[in-house]
Amino acid sequence: MSEQAANTTPRAEGRQPRNPRGGRRDDRRNVRDDAPKEFEELVINIDRVSRVVKGGRRFRFKALVVVGNRKDKVGVGVAKGADVQAAIAKATDVAKKHLITIPVANETIPHDMEVKLSGARVLIKPAAPGTGIIAGGVVRAIIGVTGIRNLLSKSLGSTNKVNIAYATIEALNSLVPREQWLGVKAGAKAKAGEEK
Repeated sequence: MSEQAANTTPRAEGRQPRNPRGGRRDDRRNVRDDAPKEFEELVINIDRVSRVVKGGRRFRFKALVVVGNRKDKVGVGVAKGADVQAAIAKATDVAKKHLITIPVANETIPHDMEVKLSGARVLIKPAAPGTGIIAGGVVRAIIGVTGIRNLLSKSLGSTNKVNIAYATIEALNSLVPREQWLGVKAGAKAKAGEEK
C-alpha cells in the first residue's frame, strides 16, 4: 500500500497543472486581450440582404456600427459579410477609419445644426444641463458613445437607419467650436468699425 502511494506521488509532482479554460496550453486562437478598449462599439442595425443568382438567392448580412471614445471622437461604418460576426468586424474597421472630432462644450454642442443627406434630415440642438439626450433610436445610439450628455434632436424625412446615421455624423462634423465662431463675429465687428 505504501509502495503504491510512493509510486503515485512522483508522477503527480511531474505533471503540469491543468489549464482552467480547458483545451491546450499553447492555444493561440482563444487568446483574449484584457487591455481596456479605447473605443466603445455599438451595433445599431443588422440586415439580411440577398442577391439573385442563377441557382437562387445568395444571402449576406449588412451591419451598421458606431464607435466612440465617450469624449469627442465618433465614427459610423457600414459593411457586408458572409455571417453576422464578419459583417460587424468589417463595419467596425470602417467606422474606426472614418472618425470625426466633435466640439463638446459643457457636455452639449455649441450651436444648433440641421443637415439633409439623401432623404434624411436631422436637427440637433444644444440643451441645458440635466436635460439628457432627447433623441430617436439611431441618433440616440450615436450620441450615446460621445461625450455629449444634454441634447435635443429631431429626425425628419427618411426612416432609413443608414441615411439617418450618416446625416447625424454630418451634422456633428459641421459643428463649429464656440471659440471660433465668437472670434469670427468679434473680428467682423472690428472690421465694420474700422470701415466706418
